[in-house]
Amino acid sequence: MTTAEQTGNTTAEETHGVILTDAAAVKAKALLDQEGRDDMHLRIAVQPGGCAGLRYQLFFDERTLDGDLFRDFNGLKVAVDRMSAPYVQGAQIDFVDSIEKQGFTIDNPNAGGSCACGDSFH
Repeated sequence: MTTAEQTGNTTAEETHGVILTDAAAVKAKALLDQEGRDDMHLRIAVQPGGCAGLRYQLFFDERTLDGDLFRDFNGLKVAVDRMSAPYVQGAQIDFVDSIEKQGFTIDNPNAGGSCACGDSFH
């Protein structure tokens, strides 16, 4: 796994506790590079909704919101808003590319349970 501390890319900004695996960071960076966008970062948010109560959102964003927490993974900036940060503290985001599944996965130690489809948690 690559973390801001391991790569020496720490800044004066406050950081969040989300961990991106190398596979997830490489895939997200490749998607941004494909679009020719170097002005965006990956945003991880938690919103009310889904069958279990809370839903994850992962998307590319060019905005910086007041109170955002950032962390750098090999040149990919990852943002988490202050309201979502406690819900995703220690969560690991990976990218899986297999016959059964392709996409980003989230392993969140804070989730008390999740729905059958895995898109929401409580």
